[in-house]
Parts: sequence; structure tokens; C-alpha cells
Amino acid sequence: MNDLTVSGRFALVVLVAVLLALPQFASGYVLSVTIICLYLSFVGQAWNMMLGFAGLLSIGHALFVGLGAYTSGYLFTKHGVPPVIGVVAAVAIAMIMGSIIGYLGFRFAIGGVYFALLTIAFSEFVRILLDHAKFLGGTEGLFLPVTQESRRGVDLVNLRGAPQMYYYVILALAGGAFLACRALLHGRIGYYWRAIRDNPEAAEAVGVHIFRFRMYAVVLSSGMAGIAGVFYAFYYNNLFPEQVLGIERSIEITLAPIVGGVGTLFGPIFGAFILTPLGEFLTYAVDGLKESGIIAKNVKTDGVKLMFWGLAVALIVLLQPKGLWPWVCKLLGLVKPPGERG
Repeated sequence: MNDLTVSGRFALVVLVAVLLALPQFASGYVLSVTIICLYLSFVGQAWNMMLGFAGLLSIGHALFVGLGAYTSGYLFTKHGVPPVIGVVAAVAIAMIMGSIIGYLGFRFAIGGVYFALLTIAFSEFVRILLDHAKFLGGTEGLFLPVTQESRRGVDLVNLRGAPQMYYYVILALAGGAFLACRALLHGRIGYYWRAIRDNPEAAEAVGVHIFRFRMYAVVLSSGMAGIAGVFYAFYYNNLFPEQVLGIERSIEITLAPIVGGVGTLFGPIFGAFILTPLGEFLTYAVDGLKESGIIAKNVKTDGVKLMFWGLAVALIVLLQPKGLWPWVCKLLGLVKPPGERG
């Protein structure tokens, strides 16, 4: 990483070493929380590719995750197709949907918040369709078959095994997404994306094909989200339209990049590892207050985590609008100044 200082590279090596060794000493609970962090890091990279790299706001990204999850889950449950093959169909369908949304949005010059509303509209439309799709379980849900024997060992073909296997799978996906996004960002396509994001009129004036490169961003981002959906389906083993494609799922996807830093490579990772543990701690603290009687047990606190996340985003927007990761880098000297980067 040419843009990292010596201390930054050392911190990166330590982080990778800790993540690789984590299952050897972490409890089951810590491992499950880390899996969620890595999952949100991966899907956050997909969302960040659209807004952070190409300047395209999506608030319906759960649509692509849901399509990937339902496609792979249906193929596995009804036809016995393993996820290692089903992921191809899942990514293809997610990309096709992304192409449709992108084509409609860009061909008819729908941009900004209106493009975001278009993604929400498609997400809600598909959610309602799935509510009435009996062959996919409808509102009663689609349940993937799982046995006690399949929860042990390692079966990458059918994505079945112990929690440690799921951990290393999502760790590989998150690491691969980071490296892929870095390669894209520092390649020609990345420069075109940033030019379109910062000044589309100037980019078009110098010959950048705006429609084509915006389509690239949407299609690649939706494909990555489709892969995340496959992991989601086989990790949780149950799919409900409201649970997978609900607006809160789309908002959850956006939080880590916003808190960490939109447009940065480490931002989605950093934001996920900040928000998720804090959210879990808050849930634990509220449950403790209920047990101690400070809060009545009949008081509903299901939305406490979402309220906390909303407050966190509001504070970030007000105090550190570029996100926490650039601020931490500057504070600890992890990244070289622009003039010193090779």
C-alpha cells in the first residue's frame, strides 16, 4: 500500500494477523459479531462503489442482497443446486436488476435523490412480489435445510460447516472486495468514476462516456451485493421478504461506509467494526437495565439499536462529514500526505 506510512503498514499487518487468528481464541459470541462486521464490510464496499466512487446514491441496496439470497436459496432448496454454482445465477440476476435500474435512471436522466427513490421503489416492488410468491415461501419464509451434522466440519461446496468456516469465508470475501475495489479505484475506471462523481459535465467534455461508466458502477456493485446475499442465505438459513428486503436492511448497508468514510477503501471496514460492536453493547446494556428493573420489562426496545445508529450518523455528519477513518488516519499518521505518495 504505497499511500500508507510505516506505522500504517504495521497496523495493517497486525489487523490481518488478528483477524486470521481470531477463531483460535475468540468465544462463539465474539466470532458471530465479527462475522456480522465482516459481512457489513463486504456489502458496504459494494454500496460504497456506487456513491463513494461514482456518486450514485442508492437507498435500496438490500434489493440486490435479497435477490442473491432468494435465488441461491431457491436453487438449493428446490433443486439441490449447491451455492458454489448457485452464486453464478444469483450474481447474474442481481446484475440484471442493477442494469434495469441503471438504464432507466441514466437514460431518463434521473439523478441524485430521485435515483435513490428509484432504487427504493424497485426494492419495495420486489419485496411485495416475494410476499406473494408461494413457491418461495411468501410471508411464511423460505427455510434452507440444515442438520446438526452439517454444522460441523467444512463443506465449501454446500456452504455448510462450523461457525469458523463461515468466518473465514466472509473474511476472504471482505478481503477480496477490498483488494478488488482498490484495483478499480486506482485503475482507469476509478479515475473516470471520480471524474463523473466530482463534475460530470467536465468529465463528459473530455470524452468520458458517462452512461457506460455509471452502468459499470451499478452492475459491479449489484453483483457484489448478490454474492453477499448468497452468504446471508446460507449463514442464517431462513429468508423472509420483510427481513431481507426491508428498508431498514438497506439503511443498515449504508451506515458503515457513512460512519467510516464514503469514498475511502477502509471506511466501510472501519465503520462496520465501530457500529456493530457498539450496537451489540447497547442491546446488552438495555437488557441488563430490564433485568435490574430500571426499565420495565414490558417496554419495547426493539428500535434502540436503530435509534443509536441514527444518532451516530447524525453526529458523524455534523462533526466529521468525511467520516471517522480519514480523521483517525490524520490523528495517528497512518497515511502519507498527498504530496508524498508514490
